[in-house]
Amino acid sequence: MPVVRPSDAVVHEMHGARFVSYAAPSTGSEELCAWRGEIPAGTRAPAHTVSREEIFHLLAGELLITLDGTTHRVTAGDTVIINPGATLAVENPATEVAVSWVTTSRGLEATLADGTRVVPPWAN
Repeated sequence: MPVVRPSDAVVHEMHGARFVSYAAPSTGSEELCAWRGEIPAGTRAPAHTVSREEIFHLLAGELLITLDGTTHRVTAGDTVIINPGATLAVENPATEVAVSWVTTSRGLEATLADGTRVVPPWAN
């Protein structure tokens, strides 16, 4: 389906955040996936290593993004390029929900520090 309406988006929840999937194989995308992330205030997602490049654009709010051990304060309008093999942790220290738009290629997997593999349905 070439047009995905907000009412057609699929919502997933993991580690305290919401992932609202718009583009994925399930909606007809052959190569790319895109979703809106909603990170509530006070949320600290576990560090994970990604298998594919992600482009993370913050639409609203403020986040602390730790990328390969270096923490960056990211505010609305900032874009973070996360290369394959990078380790990423996201924290929302603010009092409001942070909203992001993320794109990646189909097949993204993440590996947590304890070795657990996550295959997010919004990117597969």
